[in-house]
Amino acid sequence: MTNEELILKRLDGIEAQLDPVSQTARSIKELRDDLIPLSGQAFRLLIRELEDVEASFQLEDLMELLKRMLRSVKDIQFALDQLENLIDFITTLEPLLKSAVPQIINYLDELEQRGVLRVIQSMLDVRAKIAAAYSAEDIDQIGDGAVVMLGLAKKFSDPKARAFLEKFAELPSKVDLANTKPVGPLGLLGALSSKQAREGLGVLMELTKAMGDLKNGGVAAAGRG
Repeated sequence: MTNEELILKRLDGIEAQLDPVSQTARSIKELRDDLIPLSGQAFRLLIRELEDVEASFQLEDLMELLKRMLRSVKDIQFALDQLENLIDFITTLEPLLKSAVPQIINYLDELEQRGVLRVIQSMLDVRAKIAAAYSAEDIDQIGDGAVVMLGLAKKFSDPKARAFLEKFAELPSKVDLANTKPVGPLGLLGALSSKQAREGLGVLMELTKAMGDLKNGGVAAAGRG
């Protein structure tokens, strides 16, 4: 191979190596030619938009903001750390919420079907009506009366008191008022010959002695026979 042929071969190799570079340069030139009009439009648009804030914006304000950001780098870092913690917490809590929310919805639906929510709403309506009808002082007095009634209910829970009230409640069904007749002294003496009348009179005497404690403030006499 002659020197001329060797030189031509090397030139062909160099041309082959430079061809991609040439193509890249042409692509960059084409991209530049395409971007120059767009950049001009973007620059003009930016100028028009900045005209709206020209009166409010000062370069000193931007520098002050930049300095404050530099002085608050630790605070910004702390805020970012807390944000990451919050994101981790939400990510951890999300599966639990996905399983808990349907259960809560089902539970509320069951309460609705059983009428519990309607009862709660009715109770709230009653409280609203009470608040509209009575003043705060009246409600305080009603509360005092409710406490007294609860005390009476507690006394009625005594087995003897409960048995007495149950038996006393049965009396109206045993009395025939339609067949009652006037009774004089002799009739009263004749009625006392009945065992039931004597037992009733004994019960009446016990009640009379017990009612005597009302005068003493309800204190039962010790050793009552």
